[in-house]
Amino acid sequence: MSKKRIYWTLQILGWTLLIMFEYVPYVLEYGFEIGEFYTALANILLGIVLTHVYRLVIRKWNWSSLPLPRLALRVIGSVLLLGLIMAMINQPMDREMLEHNLLNQPLVFWSYYANWCKNLLAWILSYTVYHYVEQTRLASYEKIMLKMSMREAEAKVLRSQLNPHFTFNALNSIRALVFEDPSKAQLSITQLSNILRNSLLADRRKTVDLQEELRTVEDYLELEKVRYEDRLRYSITADPQAMYWQVPPMMLQTLVENGIKHGVSKVMGGGFTDVKAEIANELLVIHITNSGNLGSTESGGVGLKNTAERLSILYGKAATFRIYQQSDNIVCSEIKIPMLSEGVLMAGQESGASN
Repeated sequence: MSKKRIYWTLQILGWTLLIMFEYVPYVLEYGFEIGEFYTALANILLGIVLTHVYRLVIRKWNWSSLPLPRLALRVIGSVLLLGLIMAMINQPMDREMLEHNLLNQPLVFWSYYANWCKNLLAWILSYTVYHYVEQTRLASYEKIMLKMSMREAEAKVLRSQLNPHFTFNALNSIRALVFEDPSKAQLSITQLSNILRNSLLADRRKTVDLQEELRTVEDYLELEKVRYEDRLRYSITADPQAMYWQVPPMMLQTLVENGIKHGVSKVMGGGFTDVKAEIANELLVIHITNSGNLGSTESGGVGLKNTAERLSILYGKAATFRIYQQSDNIVCSEIKIPMLSEGVLMAGQESGASN
């Protein structure tokens, strides 16, 4: 049942029961009178109309978004005003009874007025509280969704970052190959196009298969070998069971690039980069080791911060990233990623929303 239908059902049923609660005892005591019956029907209709007008007012001017003190004043004012309207309209209909009572009880009108205010207060307070709670809940939900949207936009920017210097250097290397080794130049162009395509698609996908990410890393390393030749050695090994594990796109490529730029390229005579992926304790553990020293590797802070931020956005505290000096002239970047599930994803979003 829709909210609109529920509202009108409660309106009609509530006011009918309220008026009948007073009308039925009157009939049992004084007998049925057609005039009093019409008065009861008029009160039902009047109660529905007045409270519906209140509903339109509170929604039009968005009273539920006001601070509680200001909202309370409006609720009290509305009760007093609507109660007065009900009393003034009912007074002519009950004139004969009121005139008789007023001779003996001059304050009966105020008792009559207070009774209507009490009835209207129950309705107005119930509706206002419901609307206030609903508005607060929606505002909180929209705030969370806005934060999540901002975090997702940030994540898209992080995913799509590709070092322009790498592209420039790769094109220069390919240009040199065009006359020296045309077939190698063709292959290098294909590898570069694969990397660029994956970079463009990265902002549309939260994760990719590990095997796809490793292919991007291999294409990148092959292009770098064109530039560094024998000064760069690399190896990529992965547990076959981990090939379809979901990882953030272009993340490993960023770390490998960081290792070469701030590690291998600064080592006399070149160096190496090894990528190893395995499953341990229900986590995907990736180690990227390369020649270099941690002091110089840390100068690639943008890439490292990029990686930490992306893992935090997607996995929350379920994933970890660290970089450390494994031994002399060898730096290791370690990533631990859980199996991506709905629960992990929601945890990552909530963590991002709370930051």
